[in-house]
Amino acid sequence: MPVSTAPSAATTSTTPTTPTTPADLGLLRRQDPEIAEVILGEMARQTDSLQLIAAENFTSPAVLAALGSPLANKYAEGYPGARHHGGCELVDAAERIAVERATALFGAEHANVQPHSGSSAVLAAYAALLRPGDTVLAMGLAFGGHLTHGSPANFSGRWFEFVPYGVDAESGLLDYEQILRLAREHRPKAIVCGSISYPRHPDYEVFREIADEVGAYLIADAAHPMGLIAGGAAPSPVPYADVVCATTHKVLRGPRGGMILCGSHLAERIDRAVFPFTQGGAQMHTIAAKAVAFGEAATPGFTAYAHHVVANARVLAEALAAEGFAVTTGGTDTHLITADPAALGVEGRTARGRLAAAGLVLDTCALPYGDGRGIRLGTAALTTQGMGEAEMARIAVLFTTALRAEGEDTRRVREEVRELAGRFPPY
Repeated sequence: MPVSTAPSAATTSTTPTTPTTPADLGLLRRQDPEIAEVILGEMARQTDSLQLIAAENFTSPAVLAALGSPLANKYAEGYPGARHHGGCELVDAAERIAVERATALFGAEHANVQPHSGSSAVLAAYAALLRPGDTVLAMGLAFGGHLTHGSPANFSGRWFEFVPYGVDAESGLLDYEQILRLAREHRPKAIVCGSISYPRHPDYEVFREIADEVGAYLIADAAHPMGLIAGGAAPSPVPYADVVCATTHKVLRGPRGGMILCGSHLAERIDRAVFPFTQGGAQMHTIAAKAVAFGEAATPGFTAYAHHVVANARVLAEALAAEGFAVTTGGTDTHLITADPAALGVEGRTARGRLAAAGLVLDTCALPYGDGRGIRLGTAALTTQGMGEAEMARIAVLFTTALRAEGEDTRRVREEVRELAGRFPPY
């Protein structure tokens, strides 16, 4: 049975294979059968394979209900009590609820829940604190930094001068001495801490000390650990960072979107950077869904869920190491794992393809100090489905079996994955 997280995506439903009602699907199939088939196909894909992408999860039916509500019809540029459109009294109430729940959940003085994504949140943070040409110290892309941390293909790399920091070559852990040395040398206007593939907790206090020494803002990009932070399974950057950027999906299990937390002294700058500088009208259906997710994350059930996510990740990391994978940093403290499958005779891209053929869906990632690609996976969705340590151990075996399988053997692994997924339906 799915893990009890009261409420969650794994809550028992009268329609266990679909998060929407049969009437809704029937209407869509009559009006637009082409799109209906796409949705049904995606629901089937999520149900009969294992979703190991570290950035994905299953939202609750309540979150999906808010996303599909008539709030999607409302234009609401501005903020509660100061909109540029009429008729916003009720959507104002939804946004105020979302803000109140976010500030209470994370212990922040101010929250902006309008960013459309994590990247939008980071863009607004930069817009509030920086000017084009400013120097920023952030994790290098080769070590797990995000596109918004200085990629030349991204606005960040085009508008600002990024100096990358990395990890220790042997341990794979953050090299704080290097970070301090680079900060003293380059005197950045801002330091960004956060990563898309670092499986350990950053030391936010040390980052704060380094930022203070060189007079820099500290921006925490906490998109990945935010759900763990909400559940008390990871340390919070809120007491240390000037601005915290995050997504509302991933482990937090809300709708796809972003948010920003900051102190009251930066509230007006952050709000103006979101609207009108980087975004237009707020997506009120998504904001309502964020409010629902924040409410769910404040429950004891979600606290248990967050700790279970980490426990599952640790078991899976240990089991993968026992199967021959070189697990980065030797394990994990979070929901995500990065590993090099080279010892099994394949590199990351090939491994991803073979695993996908077996119904094991994950990503590739950069590997520190090497030209090859590794694999990146997470346990948030599996844990929402109710899987535990026994399933994690079995999944590790399926990994190696899938990487070595060919032809009929691949089909047998795929059937075993389908059977396992069928015992833990997401809805």
